[in-house]
Amino acid sequence: MSSPKLFNPGPVDVSPETFAAMSHTMIGHRGKDFEELYASLQPGLKEIFGTERPVFLSTSSAWGVMEGALRNLVKEKVLCLCCGAFSDKWLDVAKKCGYEAEAIQVEWGEAIDPEEVRKKLSEGGFDTVTLIHSETSTGVLNDLAGVAKVVKSFPDTMLIVDTVSSLSTVDVDMDANGVDVMLAGVQKALALPPGLALFAVSEAAMERSKTIPNRGYYFDFLEFAKNDAANNTPTTPCISLLFGLQFMLGQIAKEGFSARKARHARTNAMIADWAEKHGFQNFAPEGYRSLALSCFATPEDFDQATFIKELKSRYNFLINGGYGKIKGKTFRISNMGNETEDSMQELIDAMDIILEEMKG
Repeated sequence: MSSPKLFNPGPVDVSPETFAAMSHTMIGHRGKDFEELYASLQPGLKEIFGTERPVFLSTSSAWGVMEGALRNLVKEKVLCLCCGAFSDKWLDVAKKCGYEAEAIQVEWGEAIDPEEVRKKLSEGGFDTVTLIHSETSTGVLNDLAGVAKVVKSFPDTMLIVDTVSSLSTVDVDMDANGVDVMLAGVQKALALPPGLALFAVSEAAMERSKTIPNRGYYFDFLEFAKNDAANNTPTTPCISLLFGLQFMLGQIAKEGFSARKARHARTNAMIADWAEKHGFQNFAPEGYRSLALSCFATPEDFDQATFIKELKSRYNFLINGGYGKIKGKTFRISNMGNETEDSMQELIDAMDIILEEMKG
């Protein structure tokens, strides 16, 4: 049997056309060909980031930039906004980097309240805040604009935002929201293989970085900016992935960014309607739900393991049985990337058949 079609929350399915684009003849990364490739990516990346700032290319997972952003910006104390596995981990990473770090911790499945952020920052001492926009582990889409407005009301406080599973599915509006560092990986909504992170840095954050000692080299914002001025990267880039990114940005331009966001809203609604029909409760609260994936609570009498196993063995579709401390207690279905109404309907039809048979 061929590899399963991925409806899990990332990596997601990569199209044959994308793999073909990645098979482009290799080029040197210190010459005109690469500079042209790098420059060709900027307009499309700036559109989906909602920024006029350059978008840097990091040969790493998003976690590299998540740690690197801390090393470039934190002066004394960081506030981590925690509502799931990945936002919780950011707090752990901050502490392991030696920073004084505190959290606003809400239950998994809840969203961050901007007013709670205001109260905590009012205590004083914080110079950096971390937020995950779309918490992939729970399906929660946090109020980016609301949190950003609060953080920006505290002078000289930097906001770092992870958009790993929201970038290109909804507006993130880096400049309009006053985000200082916005980052993402490409293996989720951009439907590329893992190994490439994208990030943009505000002018204020670049100035902060200049004052920070011991920020390292690999993720040094100043090194990225210096090389970006020459349409290049500080270190050897993942060239094949960049050709894949060039293709995907071309696909987004062809479809239209607004149409792409609308498609994600439609396919996400299909899964929400399916879940409601079968009595599965959305783990994320109304009004705070990702449009890239859905997370559902597993009923006590539901044999989730059999459901997922049958879906894979009989239809070769793979969904996810939850992550971290809610593994087995939830399941997640992705609709991001290249998925369409037709492909989601195929999954829904298969799930309906299996559910009917499981009822006996």
